[in-house]
Amino acid sequence: MLRRLREVMAEHESAQARLDKVVVLIASNIVAEVCSLYLRRRDGTLELVATEGLNPGAVHNTHLKPGEGLVGLIAEQAEPKQFADAQHHPAFSYRPETGEEIYHSFVGVPILRGGHTIGVLTVQNRTMRQYSDEEVEALQTTAMVIAEMIASGGFVTEEVTAETRRDANARFTGQPISEGVALGHIVLHEPRIVVTRLIAEDVELERRRLLQAIEDLTTMIDEMMDRGDMARAGEHREVLEAFRMFAHDHGWRRRLDEALATGLTAEAAVQRVRNDTRARMLRMPDQRFRDRLHDIDDLSNRLLRLLSGGTETGATGNLPEDAIVIARTMGPGELLDYDRQRLRGLVLEEGGANSHVAIVARALGIAAITQCDGVLDAVEQGDAAILDAAGGELHLRPTQEVISAYSDKVRFMARRQAQYAALRDVPAMTLDDQRVSLNINAGLLFDLPHLDQSGADGIGLFRTELQFMISSTFPRLNQQTRLYKAILDAAGDRPWCSARSTAATRCCPISAPAREENPALGWRAIRMALDRPALFRTQIRALLRAANGREIRIMLPMISDVSEFEAARRLIDREVKILMRHGRPEPKRLMVGAMIEVPALLWQLDSVLPLADFASVGSNDLMQFLFAADRGNVRVSDRFDSLNPAALKAFRHIVRSADKHDVPLTLCGEMAGKPLEAMALIGLGFRSISMAPASVGPVKAMILSLDAGNLQQRLDELLDTKKTSLREDLKRFAADSGVQI
Repeated sequence: MLRRLREVMAEHESAQARLDKVVVLIASNIVAEVCSLYLRRRDGTLELVATEGLNPGAVHNTHLKPGEGLVGLIAEQAEPKQFADAQHHPAFSYRPETGEEIYHSFVGVPILRGGHTIGVLTVQNRTMRQYSDEEVEALQTTAMVIAEMIASGGFVTEEVTAETRRDANARFTGQPISEGVALGHIVLHEPRIVVTRLIAEDVELERRRLLQAIEDLTTMIDEMMDRGDMARAGEHREVLEAFRMFAHDHGWRRRLDEALATGLTAEAAVQRVRNDTRARMLRMPDQRFRDRLHDIDDLSNRLLRLLSGGTETGATGNLPEDAIVIARTMGPGELLDYDRQRLRGLVLEEGGANSHVAIVARALGIAAITQCDGVLDAVEQGDAAILDAAGGELHLRPTQEVISAYSDKVRFMARRQAQYAALRDVPAMTLDDQRVSLNINAGLLFDLPHLDQSGADGIGLFRTELQFMISSTFPRLNQQTRLYKAILDAAGDRPWCSARSTAATRCCPISAPAREENPALGWRAIRMALDRPALFRTQIRALLRAANGREIRIMLPMISDVSEFEAARRLIDREVKILMRHGRPEPKRLMVGAMIEVPALLWQLDSVLPLADFASVGSNDLMQFLFAADRGNVRVSDRFDSLNPAALKAFRHIVRSADKHDVPLTLCGEMAGKPLEAMALIGLGFRSISMAPASVGPVKAMILSLDAGNLQQRLDELLDTKKTSLREDLKRFAADSGVQI
C-alpha cells in the first residue's frame, strides 16, 4: 500500500484528485467499504475532504465541531478507536447527507503533526467486525504519511486548505530580556529537518541507518556527560540526563523499530514516534510529564539531523540581513556564533531574564524575550516577524496594519535615539547640581566600543565569567592577561570600575561542581574561589600583569561573611608580593571591593566596609535573595516589585553605611538601566550606577530633568507608608515634576 501511495503522491494531478485516489487505495487495501478523510479547519471544526463509499456530495459539506461524533472524539483524544457497532455508541453523530447509516463497524486514527491532531482517517464496513492490530497499524502509518504531505503543502487547494500549517498570523508573549524592536525574518537556531522521503525502498537498510544514528547519538551524549563539557553547547546537565534516559530507553527503540517495520524510512519512523509520543504526553494531567516534551523534541531533532547528515545550527547557515533567532534555549557562546551585523533579535522558549545568554543579548544590543511558550511549534524558517521586546511580544507573519504600526514605532525610536546621542557628551547632572556617574556593564571585548558610543563615564562591572562560559577549558594565564589588557587599553583614563573576579571559575569544566539542588545558593563565586585558590590566583595574577602599573579594581562577589573578604584579600596581597619579587611593575593603585548581594552582609556593613576600598550593590541577586524568588523562574520572578519599600529600605541602609565609612558605592544590576528605577536609586542617595550601554541615554535624559533633593524628600515620606510597591507613586512624582521617564 505504501508503494502505491508513493506513486499517487508523485502524480501531477490536483490535490483533490490525489486525495480521492488515496481514500480509494486505503479502502481497497484494508478491504473496507468506506474510507474517509477529515481535516481540521481554522475554527477547529473537522471537514470531510475526501471519501470512498459515502455520498460524494457530503465532501466539503460535512463538518463536525471539536469533540462532536466519533471523529471528533478521536481528534480530541488523539488516539485510534474502533467500534463493532458504531451507531450505538453514545458519541455517534448521525449526518444524513453522508448516507453512512448502513455501515456498522468503524475504525479511525488521528492524523498527527507535532503531537496535535490535524485530521482523522476512518474506514467503515457494513458488517460488525473487529479490525486487526495490523490494519490499525497500517492506518496509523498512512495517516503519518498524509500528515507530512499536508504539512509540506502537497494536498493544498482552495477547497483543501492547509489548516495543519501555521496560522496566517499569530501573536506570542514572553518576558523581555533586552529591549528593542526588530523587524525581520525567522531563523531557527536548530533548523527543523523536513522529512521528504517517507516510504522505504529497503527496510533493512533503513534499520541499519537508524541503529547507527542511535549509536552515534548515545555516544555523543555519553561523552558530553563524562566530560562535563556542557557550557559551549548551552546544555544543562539535567537536560543531558533526560536525553540519555530517552536515548537508552528500550520502549522508545522498540516503537521506532515497529514504525520501520510498516515500511517507513528511518526519518519518517522517528517523526511518527515523536508525533505519537507528543500526542500522549500533551494530554497527561501531570505537568511534569508535559515538561518532558522539550526533551523528546530535542532528542528527535538531534536524531533527524544525524540521519540527514546535518549537525549545524542556524549560525552556520545563510543568515538573512534581519535575522530573528528562535530557540528553545541556548548558551552565550552559541549566540556569539551569529553574525552580529545580521542579528536583530532573539526569542527563547526557556531561560531566565538574567541568564548569561540574556546578558550577552543586552551586550549585543538586540531585542530579546524569553519564556515564549509554544513558539517553536508555530514558526517556520524564513517567516516574517516583528519582535517587540519592550512589550514582550512576537508577531508572526504580521498583517500590513501591524507592520505599518511598528514601522512608525521604529522611526519614533530612531528619533529618540538621536536625541540620546546628542546627550552623549553632556554630564549626567540633576537640576539641583547632583552629579551622577553612569557606567556600563560589560563582559566581552565587543562591549568596549560602547564605552565611547554611549558616553558612559566608565566600566562599572566587567563580568569576567562570560569569557570562561564561552570557553570549553580554563583560559591560560597569558590568554587572561591579553583580555584584561585590552579592557584597560579601551578604558583609557576612565575608571575600569571593578573587574568581577572569582565568579568566572564556576563555569569551567575542570572545576564543574556536582549537580546542586539550588545552584544559586550553592558552590559559586567567592566560595569556589576560596576552595580552589590556584584558579583564583591565576586570574588575579593575570589582572595584575595586565595593569602594568595602571590603576585596577577587583570586586569580590557573593561575600556573605567578613572572613571571606579577608581571606580573598590575603590571596590578592600575596600575588602582589610575587609580582614585585619578579620585578614587574605593581599597579599604580589597587582597589579591592565587596559586592553586596547576600542579605547577611547587610548586618555586617560596619565590619566589611572599613576593609573595602569600594563597594557595589548587586541588585539582581540581592533582590532574589531578599524575596526568596529565583529570578530565573518565571513562576516566582514577578511575584515582587523591585520598588517594594522593603527592598528600597535595604538599599538606603547600604547608602547610609557607605557614607558613614566614606566608601565609594555603586549599583550594578537591571534596576539601574530602567529610568523609573534609576530615579528611585538616586532618590535613595546612589550617585554611581552601572547598566547596559543602551540604557545610558534614557537614564541620562531622566537625570537631566530631575531635582534629586525634591525626590529624596518625597521618597522618605513614601518609605514610611505600608504600601507593597511605590511604582505608581513614583510615576506620579515624575509626571508632576516633569521628569522624563
